Amino acid sequence: MGRKWMNIREKKAKQDQDTSRVYAKFGIEIYAAAKSGEPDPDLNQKLKFAIERAKTYDVPKHIIDRAVDKAKGSDDEQFQELRYEGFGPSGSMIIVDALTNNVNRTAGNVRSLYGKNGGNMGVSGSVSYLFDNTAVFVIANQDAEEVMMALLEADVDVRDVQQEDEQVVVYGEPTDFSHIKDSLEAFGIEKFEVAELEMLPKSEVTLGKEDLAQFEKLIDALEDDEDVQKVYHNVDL
Repeated sequence: MGRKWMNIREKKAKQDQDTSRVYAKFGIEIYAAAKSGEPDPDLNQKLKFAIERAKTYDVPKHIIDRAVDKAKGSDDEQFQELRYEGFGPSGSMIIVDALTNNVNRTAGNVRSLYGKNGGNMGVSGSVSYLFDNTAVFVIANQDAEEVMMALLEADVDVRDVQQEDEQVVVYGEPTDFSHIKDSLEAFGIEKFEVAELEMLPKSEVTLGKEDLAQFEKLIDALEDDEDVQKVYHNVDL
């Protein structure tokens, strides 16, 4: 898996700087998850996952509770999960995951953002086959061998466990996200630097200075869109 998690950490650090936007995006995600099934995380795995992710970003409890309570009401607003795949400068590839109550608005906005910032939107499947959907956990001040042994004892099958300086990175199957998280917490992990489902590129590209500046402008524009939840890419930053 190499250094791919570094991009995740940098992205999370950047998102953490704009807490209001993070809270707003999680509010929508939690509301949509609660609306899609039972508004109870014990009965709705999708909602449980959304809340678990929100907690790793220190989203306050009152924001989580407000989103769930809103879903319990008579509001009939419905959100759809959409994925847009496309290309940036010099072979860079980008995946955009959106959550929207207006498909036409979101599709038009994302396509326009690609076009105005040196990219172009492709068809469904044009990029995603070159990424692996992966559960990623980053833990500070731990030893990789001890973490691996704890997961084995808990009968958790993971793709890889790596030591990166003073942090341990655990890669697993997306369907095992909750099992891995629960097992790590049972081992004594109280805080995760990262606990996410990520689309990790199977290979990365390095951009020149001008292309990199254009690429970062494109990524920033996509991430700033109110309907966009996540943006993945294959650029080595």
